[in-house]
Amino acid sequence: MPPESPITSQSRTPKPPRLVFSEETCPQPIFAFPPNRETLGGTSYLIVEKDRNLMIDCPAWDENTRSFLAAQGGVSRLVITHRGGMGKVREIQEAFGCEVIVQEQEAYLLPNLTVTAFQESLSIGSEVQVIWTSGHSPGSACVYYSACGGILFSGRHLIPNTQGDPVPLRTAKTFHWKRQIRHVQTLLEKFNPETLRFICPGSSLGLLRGKFSIDDAYSKLAQLDLEACLKAEILL
Repeated sequence: MPPESPITSQSRTPKPPRLVFSEETCPQPIFAFPPNRETLGGTSYLIVEKDRNLMIDCPAWDENTRSFLAAQGGVSRLVITHRGGMGKVREIQEAFGCEVIVQEQEAYLLPNLTVTAFQESLSIGSEVQVIWTSGHSPGSACVYYSACGGILFSGRHLIPNTQGDPVPLRTAKTFHWKRQIRHVQTLLEKFNPETLRFICPGSSLGLLRGKFSIDDAYSKLAQLDLEACLKAEILL
């Protein structure tokens, strides 16, 4: 009897992207892609808008992903929130001819690609703003989408804790902890409860127990003791 073939992650049926919000909560379709190894367990998002779909960080790249994105109308722009979210950016740009947007301090990590580099912030149309939030990495950024009460795609700048609240996480690879905390304060000053309803983090979604977003985002963010955060020990 021939030996049984082990089931590998490659042979399993991949999980499809899922809608982040119900249509009642947010009529604009926003999809979350399953975490993938190429981005160290990061979650990618797709905002579907007519002729200008916006992708945030790179999903796992295979034929299933390609077909799904093509069915949604392709990718017009791809924003990289931090160096760990780059994944198969080259292949995605080649497939869809999309504009790749990255903070200038990490643009050098994408040689021979056509990229749009920004400094402090970059507006995309009237509803999207990319905001430099250095700390996790030199060019870490968040993406703000003003629809549906305000959604912040936070990359790894803010991730959920075990209670599902948004927090900065200090790890051995954190580039500049004080700067990261300072940029949390900047976000609190920039937004308010009426303009920041949700946070969609770029990792650790398992702590949200089946959800893809943190609601009451501004109120929860405002509860952070940033002085205490500055003294936080390295966790990983």
